[in-house]
Amino acid sequence: MARGEEDANIERASAEAKDPKMPFLARFSFGFGAISTAVKNASFGYLLLYYNQVIGIPAVIVSSAIAATLIIDALVDPFVGRWSDMTRSRIGRRHPFILGAAIPTGIFFILLWFPPAGLTDLQTGIWIFVVASLTRVAVSAYDIPSTAMVPELTGDYAERTKLFSLRFWFGYVGTFAFVAFSLSFFFVQTPEHPVGQLNPDGYVKFAFAGGFAMMFAILACGLGTLNQTPRMRQADKPASSPLGLTGHLSEILIAFRHRSFLAIFGFGVFKFTAIGMAGAMSLYFNTYIYDLSAKQIALLAFEAVSAATLAAPFAPFFSRKLGKRRTAMLMAMLGILLNALPLILVYFGLFFPSGDTRVVPTLLVLGTFSGAFIAISLINTSSMLADVVEDYAVKSGKHLSGVFFSASSFMQQCSAALGVLAAGLVLAVANFPKKANPQTVTREMELSLLIHYVPTILILWLLGCLLLFFYDIDQNRHRTNVGKLRALEAERNARQQQDAGITPTTL
Repeated sequence: MARGEEDANIERASAEAKDPKMPFLARFSFGFGAISTAVKNASFGYLLLYYNQVIGIPAVIVSSAIAATLIIDALVDPFVGRWSDMTRSRIGRRHPFILGAAIPTGIFFILLWFPPAGLTDLQTGIWIFVVASLTRVAVSAYDIPSTAMVPELTGDYAERTKLFSLRFWFGYVGTFAFVAFSLSFFFVQTPEHPVGQLNPDGYVKFAFAGGFAMMFAILACGLGTLNQTPRMRQADKPASSPLGLTGHLSEILIAFRHRSFLAIFGFGVFKFTAIGMAGAMSLYFNTYIYDLSAKQIALLAFEAVSAATLAAPFAPFFSRKLGKRRTAMLMAMLGILLNALPLILVYFGLFFPSGDTRVVPTLLVLGTFSGAFIAISLINTSSMLADVVEDYAVKSGKHLSGVFFSASSFMQQCSAALGVLAAGLVLAVANFPKKANPQTVTREMELSLLIHYVPTILILWLLGCLLLFFYDIDQNRHRTNVGKLRALEAERNARQQQDAGITPTTL
């Protein structure tokens, strides 16, 4: 085929082969499933406070145990993604994992909050590591296949950003709803526990509510998108000779050498570590620096809803105007600078004093805009990862959506592991005491906490943004990739019809 004719076919395939729009229920269900991951991420931020300040386990042991689960993620996640890529069933290759993950996720999450009595500090750390690892594997079995569906649900450059916008909106709303409800109704003040978030009885209800919420969200996502299986790309027919473990590992490692993928992966590790660190430390700041009650903290959780509501429509807008990479970098830096602003003002004695009625509204407004900027960045990087799938397929001929989105799951799991580890190290280096009474925390303790936290969080985001300079897929390249794949698909279908003796007819 001549070069000019090939290019014309590619452009024609890209322009004419438009995906049918997803039904509302399927889109809603896909987004709703994010509530499960949101509950897990928000709850893992409470693990450090619970085990350190309520039970009394040293912060280094707790944070190290949670961080060590990344070893399990690094080993399991790529194989979950690859396994889902290869699975053939009556309900496709993604849904067996999504539906099968629901009950184990809920059970393991609940067990995480009930360590056996009589354990030493080290034994408790081992318990955290084992049960948290099982929880994270169960979450990966849902999260990786569900996000890997996006390149198969739509090939449109902008539509993917909209789909991820919906998913992030539900994730933020789920975080707000679960945290606000828990702080308002579970972590109540009592004479023995005047600070509600330090009340151990509240964590029993917290654990069961979180476990059941995660199960329901996963089932809703799986069942609500089940009718989309026919439009999704199915697993290729098994090769005549199986690859074996070495062959699968080789394909995974080849995928991990894709330049643009590595740029997103590196950015993701840094950004989700920073997000996890911020989530864990915000409980300390709200409790010990701003002296907020559980109900006031619950009100601050509303910033997740307002931030997501702002981010959902603006993420596709900025993506079209600035491009996905530039939007992800710019919004990330604006968001973290705005997020750190009140802490910087506290350090220099320029913020409102504790108890001032302006503290909560100010934190709410700043949190809304910083959260919106960061959400826009996250939405665009997720959409960028979907674009990598086609770019790799054009170069290799293999559609490894599951492998690539296993990286997305790994990056998000970092927020519950490396982020908590970073928070634990900050607490340890700052010499912040365990089981601290908010009334006895001194100004020196506050300053030590801030001087170690703020530079760390800023550096993490900056390093991550710098890595995005290596991402090189723009909108034109994406459209070309989609056109090539559709042209190849049409050519393959024509060959199959010809081999079967079917003569194409024209109307």
